[in-house]
Amino acid sequence: MTTAPHPPPDDRAVLDRLVAAGCLGHGVRVEPLGGGVSSDVLLARDDDGRHVVVKRALERLKVADDWRADPRRNAYEQAWLQLASELAPANVPRILLAAPDEGWFAMEYFGDGWGTWKQALMAGEADPLPALEAGATLGHLHRATWGAPAIAEQFDTLRNFTELRIDPYFVTCAQRLPDLAPWLSDLCVRLAAQKQALVHGDFSPKNLLVRPGRLVILDAEVAWYGDPAFDVAFLVHHLLLKALHHAGKTIAGDILALPATFVRAYADQLPANAAAAVEGRAVELALALLLARVHGKSPLEYLGAASRDAVTGFVRTVSPAPPRGIGELVRRWEPLLA
Repeated sequence: MTTAPHPPPDDRAVLDRLVAAGCLGHGVRVEPLGGGVSSDVLLARDDDGRHVVVKRALERLKVADDWRADPRRNAYEQAWLQLASELAPANVPRILLAAPDEGWFAMEYFGDGWGTWKQALMAGEADPLPALEAGATLGHLHRATWGAPAIAEQFDTLRNFTELRIDPYFVTCAQRLPDLAPWLSDLCVRLAAQKQALVHGDFSPKNLLVRPGRLVILDAEVAWYGDPAFDVAFLVHHLLLKALHHAGKTIAGDILALPATFVRAYADQLPANAAAAVEGRAVELALALLLARVHGKSPLEYLGAASRDAVTGFVRTVSPAPPRGIGELVRRWEPLLA
């Protein structure tokens, strides 16, 4: 995929394009949408009540550390959404206007009745239905792209994945925790070598819009043809941390039951041997991701000092002999919630 290196047009030029394309009409106004560090996301609306979301990738991400990535990754996000719309049309937003050579696109807006799964979890809701839908949808997308040479060539994006995940998460942790550097370095080599299916790369509760009976996946700019275990681990480690956030409350145990629900639904979409292999790799990746959300360039905002220390101690204790499956990982995590 080729994209131009020049910067995208400014907001006014983008809005003019949307009006010319018929996506918006008179009286257009915009407001920023929050929730991410890697892109500018705007909500544009007009006097007729139409809404459009515009997403534009940033070169320097909005974190305390100096974290930079090629903004042309936005074109791969558009390509992921277009492919996913063919495989799971109910589970991705529609692109209304694509500008891959300019680093931005416009997509449909989901308004009233929708919220992110993160918002629900943080509010103390542990409905298992989103976990079932997330597992089934992710498993379907992985199975549909498994061992597909054309898709592997289209999403040969290891450089982007390295800039957005391997370096800021794992390499940074290795630099800051020298005692764990050999393990993390070896994990990076093994992760980069896997080429099995199309990976979303940011399969997080904050990127899953939910309402009763439907789930929509957002933010695929980390898309990479690589190890599907990364997506499984990414969601699992977030669920573990959401349970930790509610430590001492009954809801923490309810949230801790969700990884098993998610993994079962995911495994049902794959051959048994493939699902077992993915789960095995996902355990170790989840441990590294737990560490990254404390010591990497994208620390989670809701972890206090005691939780950060608990996560670091847990990974140091467990990583020399990782659990054999997600169920065992969850059981080992449970004492942290007391």
